[in-house]
Amino acid sequence: MSAARLKRRIGKYELGRTIGEGTFAKVKFARNIETGEPVAIKILDKEKVLKHKMVEQIKREIATMKLIKHPNVVRLYEVMGSKTKIFIVLEFVTGGELFDKIVNHGRMREDEARRYFQQLINAVDYCHSRGVYHRDLKPENLLLDTQGNLKVSDFGLSALSRQVRDDGLLHTTCGTPNYVAPEVLNDRGYDGATADLWSCGVILFVLLAGYLPFDDSNLMNLYKKISAGEFTCPSWLSLGAMKLIARILDPNPVTRITIPEILEDEWFKKGFKRAVFEEKDDTNLDDVDAVFRDSEEYHVLEKREEEQPTAMNAFELISMSKGLNLGNLFDTEQEFKRETRFTSKCPANEIISKIEEAAKPLGFDVHKKNYKMRLEKLKEGRKGNLNVATQVFQVAPSLHMVEVRKAKGDTLEFHKFYKNLSNSLKDVVWKSEEDMQDRS
Repeated sequence: MSAARLKRRIGKYELGRTIGEGTFAKVKFARNIETGEPVAIKILDKEKVLKHKMVEQIKREIATMKLIKHPNVVRLYEVMGSKTKIFIVLEFVTGGELFDKIVNHGRMREDEARRYFQQLINAVDYCHSRGVYHRDLKPENLLLDTQGNLKVSDFGLSALSRQVRDDGLLHTTCGTPNYVAPEVLNDRGYDGATADLWSCGVILFVLLAGYLPFDDSNLMNLYKKISAGEFTCPSWLSLGAMKLIARILDPNPVTRITIPEILEDEWFKKGFKRAVFEEKDDTNLDDVDAVFRDSEEYHVLEKREEEQPTAMNAFELISMSKGLNLGNLFDTEQEFKRETRFTSKCPANEIISKIEEAAKPLGFDVHKKNYKMRLEKLKEGRKGNLNVATQVFQVAPSLHMVEVRKAKGDTLEFHKFYKNLSNSLKDVVWKSEEDMQDRS
């Protein structure tokens, strides 16, 4: 397998593939070249931050997040700046998203759902005690480590995604409003702690029921249901679970149950364990101020190498596979995920051309840069225009891996697109002799 020759190096980190994308930021997989440790790096546009006078708030949010060292919250290690970008270095979590677990396997047993909910409350309670509020809690922001423990991502950083958008306004959500508290939708100001707790209640309902408590294709109807607290628990829930959900999804934030009251709830307390961890007071905050200084001496060194398909070593290959199990990486039955991959023995340029040929008849506008592509659906779907990001990686001189990832839009619409794309790329996708025998 060829050695990794990555296109970009930021300080001591080698940047790899894009693993997440939002309106205001991009998240890339990276490796600390001194320790070999995998990390995720969130990249923000400095110009937008300065334009909307967000510097002090971002400095405060990042400094606070560096102090948060909880086993159920994704760690923020350090922050760096270049002339045009801010780089936030985060813990890399390999076990996938809780969202995928729900979509793939449906509702959970009460004891399993309770364990995840207890870990969520542990994390939320700890962060609230330090004045840090998430403001965009949903299953997509809940990651799992290789042991299946919950890790809340973007805690304390989610506000940035709403405030550095082009119009400079405070937006209630980055995506679906289904998890947002009624007082946030009413836009009359809200308490971050009680709003986060409402979102926790919606998450608990989804874990136990397998579907959303508040859902409607018409946005105004959805807002009315949320404001009225209009939902029905499924009949299979225990009475204890129903009572707790009803107390959390109280549309009145004043009478809504609090975290201390949740900790005393009989259903919640079953098998509950407080997170045990050592709090060290060794955090250095010098880098937070340095990020926004104009002097080049404070800027991180960026290096770019010759453009070619990003080569991928064994370490990166394994890190892409859920739970470090390579069987998941080349699984042909990758249903209900927002990214999927296939391998090909075709040259990289040919793969790019074939994807472009397949995407255009499906109504996509194609943007190419090196060995990456952005496919934008011209017709608007359920959640706006579907955007698909693709990238070709070199695994070996004669073997490439292609990642196809939903960057924006509806997940189910993405799966429909991928099935159509797969049919058009049958002669491109590499099949092993074992695959061929299985098909026979």
